Amino acid sequence: MKKALLVCALVLPLIALGAYFAVRQPLQDDQGFRGGTFEPPREAPAFILDGSNGKKITLHDYLGKVVILEFGYTYCEEVCPITLAHLTSAYKKLGPSAADVQLVYITVDPARDNPDRLREHLTAFNPTFLGATGVPSDLQSVQKTYGVVAKQVVSRNKELPYAVDHSSSLFLVDRQGKLRGLIPFNTPVDDIVHDLDLLLKMKS
Repeated sequence: MKKALLVCALVLPLIALGAYFAVRQPLQDDQGFRGGTFEPPREAPAFILDGSNGKKITLHDYLGKVVILEFGYTYCEEVCPITLAHLTSAYKKLGPSAADVQLVYITVDPARDNPDRLREHLTAFNPTFLGATGVPSDLQSVQKTYGVVAKQVVSRNKELPYAVDHSSSLFLVDRQGKLRGLIPFNTPVDDIVHDLDLLLKMKS
């Protein structure tokens, strides 16, 4: 099941967004994105959620920055810590340019991930990382618009009541609020940095 859901991280968003996006396979040269790209770029699906900063957050709040959308949860013991660690390293490699990149970490586990929990967890990786939560119906709506799958399963850790298997791709939104890229789970840090740098340098 877990392997299948990791594959869904790439496939399902393409199905859900396929009505108005064509997705180009990763390029292998240094001139283009190394992850998948959405062609043509369109407005990223909007949302209003509760931020770990104590405020309501929307994508519109971050126009002018490159936004990384990650769907995960703080009790995740396998996929999410790896992705967050990769992003922490990517921010360091970007140097001062990282100030123009905003990670928004949208929980798939609202029962346990309140704003305080998200803030404490994400700060351990990078204090600029921002968590987002809300009522289950709002989060399910956001998941649907991005083609994200999340399902409660029995946890292999007997100390936890359940785990959540979920899609694990990163969505990249450009400075104009357009959905541009899709980075599969466990993409090398240098490839993440490469694609973020391309977006940072784009003027439109």
